Amino acid sequence: MGNLWQFFGLPDPEAKGGQRRTQTQANPAPPTEPLTDGAPATPPSPPVTIDSVGDGTPPVEPLPVPENWNGPVTPDGEPFHDLGLHVTRPPQLATTALRYVAPDEMKRIHTAAILQRVMEGDTVIVDLRPLVHMESHQMACRRDLKFACDQARINAFALDAEDKLLMLPGVGTVVDAQKHRLGLQPLM
Repeated sequence: MGNLWQFFGLPDPEAKGGQRRTQTQANPAPPTEPLTDGAPATPPSPPVTIDSVGDGTPPVEPLPVPENWNGPVTPDGEPFHDLGLHVTRPPQLATTALRYVAPDEMKRIHTAAILQRVMEGDTVIVDLRPLVHMESHQMACRRDLKFACDQARINAFALDAEDKLLMLPGVGTVVDAQKHRLGLQPLM
C-alpha cells in the first residue's frame, strides 16, 4: 500500500535521499519431486528483480516534462503544479459594446455615428422618449434611423409598444425575432 506522498505523486521526504532501492526476490518454487518417469514436475524459476520505492510497491513511471514547462520540478524530474500559485492574466478588452443614444440638447439623433458603431458590431439602443411632445420630430428620427438601417442591411427592433425605444443590432449580432414580446403586458 502506498503512502500519502505517492497518492499525490510527490516524492516521499522520509525516504533515504529519495532514492529507490532494488530488491531481489525469488519466486518460491514448490518442491521438485520426481514424477514416475523421473523428470521434475516444475523447472526452478530464476530470481526476479523488483524496483521498489520503499514499501514494496512498484514505482510509477515519471511523466516526461513538457517542452514548454517553466514551473518547478520534483526531485524525480516530474513537473510540479503548485495549486496555491495565483497567476493573473491581463484583462481582455471587449470588441463590441451595447450603446445607449438619446437626443442631444438640440434634439438631434446623429445617425452617421450610430451607423458607424453598428457596422463595427456594437448594438445601439436609441431612446426617443425625451421627444414626447414632438410627434413629428419623432417620426423624422424614425425615418432617418430606418434609412440608416437600410444602408447597413440590418433591421431596427422596437423594444416598447409605443416605438420610442429602438434597438439596432450590430453586424454579426443574432436577434431572435420569433419569440419577442414587447411592453409590460405579457409580464402581468
